[in-house]
Amino acid sequence: MTDTKRGFTKIASVLANFGLQDKGGYITQEFQDYGYRLAVALDDLPHKSLYIKMAKTNDRTLLQEALAFVSDAQHAKSKARLFMWKVRELKKTKVQSK
Repeated sequence: MTDTKRGFTKIASVLANFGLQDKGGYITQEFQDYGYRLAVALDDLPHKSLYIKMAKTNDRTLLQEALAFVSDAQHAKSKARLFMWKVRELKKTKVQSK
């Protein structure tokens, strides 16, 4: 599969080895991808539409802060529940600071 003259690999063989796992969904926007990644990080795939909606409507820094808080919490029973609580708390502090 390698070109002996230059040492390059054919693109077809590179793409054949690159395995994507397509589950039949259509992600066309960046916020959809971010929301899906949030759902995966929080182990809450049944509610992925909620995270996609949050990624579309909420401030990205707020969501990233909440995700960082959840990833630091090692003994959380439900990462998703802790994430939603932290988002609510961050929104409260943002409103109070204005």
